[in-house]
Amino acid sequence: MEDRLIRVAITHGDTNGVGYEVILKTFEEPGMLELCTPIIYGSPKAAAYHRKALNIESNFSIISNAEEAQDGRVNMLTTFDEEVKIDMGQPSIEAGEAALKALDRAMTDYRAGLYDVLVTAPINKNTIQNEMFSFPGHTEYIEHCIGDGKKALMILMNGNLRVALVTTHLPIKDVAKAVTKEAVIEKTRIFHETLKRDLRIDNPRIAVLALNPHAGDNGLLGTEEQEVIAPAIEELEAEGIQAFGPYPADGFFGSGAYNRFDGVVAMYHDQGLAPFKALAVEDGVNYTAGLPVIRTSPDHGTAYDIAGKGVADENSFRQAVYTAIDIFRNRKNHDEPMANPLPKLYHEKRDDSEKTRFAIPKAREQFKREEKQQKEE
Repeated sequence: MEDRLIRVAITHGDTNGVGYEVILKTFEEPGMLELCTPIIYGSPKAAAYHRKALNIESNFSIISNAEEAQDGRVNMLTTFDEEVKIDMGQPSIEAGEAALKALDRAMTDYRAGLYDVLVTAPINKNTIQNEMFSFPGHTEYIEHCIGDGKKALMILMNGNLRVALVTTHLPIKDVAKAVTKEAVIEKTRIFHETLKRDLRIDNPRIAVLALNPHAGDNGLLGTEEQEVIAPAIEELEAEGIQAFGPYPADGFFGSGAYNRFDGVVAMYHDQGLAPFKALAVEDGVNYTAGLPVIRTSPDHGTAYDIAGKGVADENSFRQAVYTAIDIFRNRKNHDEPMANPLPKLYHEKRDDSEKTRFAIPKAREQFKREEKQQKEE
C-alpha cells in the first residue's frame, strides 16, 4: 500500500442524475490523479454519453477488474455489459438497477481488499428498491453488507461543522420513540471515537441537541430531555466524554454556538441536515462513520432538475474525495502506534470516587464556567 496511491472506489449512482457530471468534472483536474487512483464502478457507455452531452474533457481507461487499475489514470470499471437507457433528469427503474449493480460490485470488491476508500454518487432511494435492496439509503445498505456487526453513524461535515444523527431516515412520527437513552449514548460514543480516530481531535467537545422545542420547557413541551437525553449525557460524562446539553436546536444554530464545539449530535434527520446544508451549501460531505470501510459522498442528491445542463457544482464531490483520503491517512496514523503500545511503567491505585473524579476533565469544568459567563453577559 505504501508503493501506490490511495485507491478510491467511486460508484456512479443514478445514471439519470448529476453523478457522472460531478465525477468527470472532479477528475478533469489533473492534480487529482496525484492524490489518488480513482476506480469508477459504472458503465463506460453511460459515462461516454454524459461526457459527450456535457462537453466534459475527461478521459478514462476501461478495465474489467479493480486489480487492473493503474495510477495516473481515471479507471472505469465495467460493472455491467448491457446498455442502460439515459433519460437525464427523469427517475427510472432502469437507472436504479444500474446504480445498485455498481454499488453491489463495490461491496464485493471491498471484501476482497481491492480498494482503500469508497465515495458514492447520489442514488434515487425509490427507484433503487428491489428484492436485493430494501433499505432507506446508502448508509443502511453498506452497514448491512460490510459493517461486520458495527453500527453506522451518519455525519454531515465540512471544515467548520460536524453534525451526527441519532436517527436517520425515519418518518417524523417514529422519531420520538427511536430517541432512547441507549441510542443517544451509542451514537455519541461512535461520534466521539470518530472525532478522535478519523479526524484526530484529541479531546473533542460534543454538543447534544434537544428533541423538543425550547428543550421541552421543563416538561411542558415534552419530557424526552429530562428522561432520556440529560441522563444519557450524564452517563457519557462519567465515561470521560465531553458531552454538553441538551440545547434547543434553533437557538443553538442561530446564535452560532456550534462554533464552540468539535461536533454536534442531532436527534433526527432534518434537525441536523437543514441547518447544516444552509451553512455548508457548497462544500458539505456526508461521512458514514463507525464502519470498517471509509465511505463518503457529496451532501446533495441526484439533482434531476439540473441534470444534463452542465451546471452541477462538483465541489461537494471533490471534497468527499479529499475527506475520504484524509480519514484513511488519519486512521493509519492513529492505528499504527496502537498496534504495538508501550508497556505501562507504573500502576495507579484509586478508589471508585477518585476514578469518577478524574473521568471528568478539568477542561469540562472550565468550559461550563465560560458557557455560564457568556449566558450572563
